[in-house]
Amino acid sequence: MRRTGRDLLVVVAGENFRDVPKRSVECQQRVGTKVCVRRKRLVVSLLAAGLLVVLGMASFVLLRRPSNQTFQEFWRPIVTSKDPVLFCVADQSQFSTITLRDAANPSRQTTTSDTMVTVVIDDVVPLVNIAGVLQSNGQRYQLKSEGSTTLTDLRQNPTVLIGAYDNSWTLRETADLRFHFANNPEMTHFWIEDRANPGKRDWALERDNQQKGVYKDFAIIGRFIDRNTDRFVIVAAGIARGGTVAAGEFLVDPRQIGEVVASAPKDWSKKNMELVLETQVIDGRSGPPHVVATHFW
Repeated sequence: MRRTGRDLLVVVAGENFRDVPKRSVECQQRVGTKVCVRRKRLVVSLLAAGLLVVLGMASFVLLRRPSNQTFQEFWRPIVTSKDPVLFCVADQSQFSTITLRDAANPSRQTTTSDTMVTVVIDDVVPLVNIAGVLQSNGQRYQLKSEGSTTLTDLRQNPTVLIGAYDNSWTLRETADLRFHFANNPEMTHFWIEDRANPGKRDWALERDNQQKGVYKDFAIIGRFIDRNTDRFVIVAAGIARGGTVAAGEFLVDPRQIGEVVASAPKDWSKKNMELVLETQVIDGRSGPPHVVATHFW
């Protein structure tokens, strides 16, 4: 029979010897009482040390783990509203025709008259992510295009604004904030301007670079009460599409929100908040968002 370390551990621990190999028992009898006691103490010490290491690692993980309570507090004004949340998403050009496929032969297409409004797929990503947070908290929501949203809508509902330069409501709501969107008259150069340093152009994007598919994009995250409507507003808007996607990713990530709140004022949940994010876009896909500026008031 194979002798294992487990056989010796059973002997040292003083367990029932009935099932222990004879050789191990003989070895136990030859060792002597003092040596056995030392081994037993050694095993207990090693087990205790191992337990302390495990507990220490668990404590480290728990301490480093962002509080879900912080994430819930960030979204509390939105998810506890008695009124449904309004998603305001940019709508693009209206089309007068639509292409349909034959159910029996999908390769055959027919163009027919129709009227529809399109939504950029990159704006749908943050919409779906944030809607998931609302649904998990039992909050109702509705979706309206930028063109059909009115000031009355904003006064009646807490609002999530998605997109920047194709969403006039985002530009209006952020125009008076410290961090806001700006551009040249030719609409070829876009940037996020810091009212505390208007000449700064670090958070900028050239239209030509965006079309190449590899560029650094920037976005504004806003969480504030609009003084004109007295309603909470959430902004997830990038200069380009990659920034909007990154903003939506940030808003549903408890870890990243927890890191921002860790250095925020103690009463941050009762304050307005604005952040600037940076993301690297490669082949049209945005990388992880990074916070480059924060402002609480």
